[in-house]
Formats: sequence, structure tokens, C-alpha cells
Amino acid sequence: MSTSYDIHDLPEVLDRREGPHGEIVLRRHGELLQIIANGCFLMDTSDGRSERLLVDAALAALGKQDAVRPAPALLIGGLGVGFSLAHAAAEPRWGSVTVVERERAVVDWHSDGPLSAVSARAFADPRTKIVEADLLDYVNETSDTFDAVCLDIDNGPGWTVTEGNGGLYSPAGLAGCARVLAPGGILAVWSAQPSPEFEGTLGNAGFQQVRTEEIPVARGVPDVVHLAVRPAVGPG
Repeated sequence: MSTSYDIHDLPEVLDRREGPHGEIVLRRHGELLQIIANGCFLMDTSDGRSERLLVDAALAALGKQDAVRPAPALLIGGLGVGFSLAHAAAEPRWGSVTVVERERAVVDWHSDGPLSAVSARAFADPRTKIVEADLLDYVNETSDTFDAVCLDIDNGPGWTVTEGNGGLYSPAGLAGCARVLAPGGILAVWSAQPSPEFEGTLGNAGFQQVRTEEIPVARGVPDVVHLAVRPAVGPG
């Protein structure tokens, strides 16, 4: 994959904040915007294939279920650089798109900052709802129900760099995701690397039809999307 910047150029810090879970930074490096959390690179605007596949895979998996879902409700965990939201909002089949993001800075960068270049149209879509909250708290407290839940949090279940994110991929976190899923609903989880252990965790949490789709990358191990179905009786 070609880069959009000279590797010898230094990135420009556009915003730096202390959030509830540590430092979060937005940088510009050439044409790319980058999000850095506690000194660790999280994501940038170079390539949204993984995020688009996350949303598409959830919608395709919904289509294989027996229930008729004329306008399915989607929950996205994590706003990030906005690729998942932008792709979901561009798909007319989604009836609603709710995004839960716990970092106020990230929401600001999208609402009136540099990342609005990615997400402005999606933010203006009447189907879109942005919720500023910790996702674990949200799935355990909301009365809303969704047909699909897409998690794009941190680096995925295999390696989290922000305190507290690991709990989302634990049995308790997955139980919260199952709580907000309608019977036959789809859980789709992005990960920076394959995780057979997480597949086992999904199965042990009561999810069915667990499988993994790989997304090739230029170098190193592929990104993946883990997919699972909430059975009619519910996990647990």
C-alpha cells in the first residue's frame, strides 16, 4: 500500500486532550489524519476497507437470517475516524445508525473539526444518532434493541491499548452486546489480528454461527472481522 506522506516528515499535532481514559491526540501526517491514544497509534484515514467490511458483513449476515428486517437498526461501537459510520449512512437499507463513542474529543473532531471531511454527510443523516458514553455502560443500561452490533473499539480483542476496553471483549461485555441484540441479530467485531481464542469466547458466551473473515493488508497479518449470531433464546 502506498502512503500519502513522506516518511521523513514530522506529523503535525492538531489537538491534544486529556480524556477520561488518558491522552488522546489528533495528528495530520501529510494527507492523513491519525488518532493516537496514550502514545499508541490507533487508526488513520489511509484505508477504510476493514471498517466498510465490518458494516457490510453484518448486513449480509442479517440477510441470511429467517426474520424479515425491512429497516434494521445498527449500533456501532466506536466512532474512530468515521469510516464505519460514513459507510453505514451511505447504505439506505439501514433504518437507523447509532454510534457510541466515549471520547468527547473524537466527537468534536467529527462534528466541527478535521474529521468532518469523512463524516459530515453521515452526521447530517436523520437516521444517525451519536451517543457519548462508554459502550459497556450503554449496552447494559439502554432500553433500545438492535439488529446488528458492530464493534470497532481499540485494536480488537487481541490487544487493547486503552484502559477498560478489554472488558468489552470479555464474557461480561459480550453478554451486554447480546442484551441489546434482537433474536437472530448479528455481532460483528473488527480486530487488528486473527484471534481463535476470541472465537471460543464468543461460542462460550452463547453466540452461534461464529466465523471470521480476513481483510488482507499490505504487510503483516490480516485484519479480521469476527461474526456471530445471537440465538433466538439469547446467549447465556
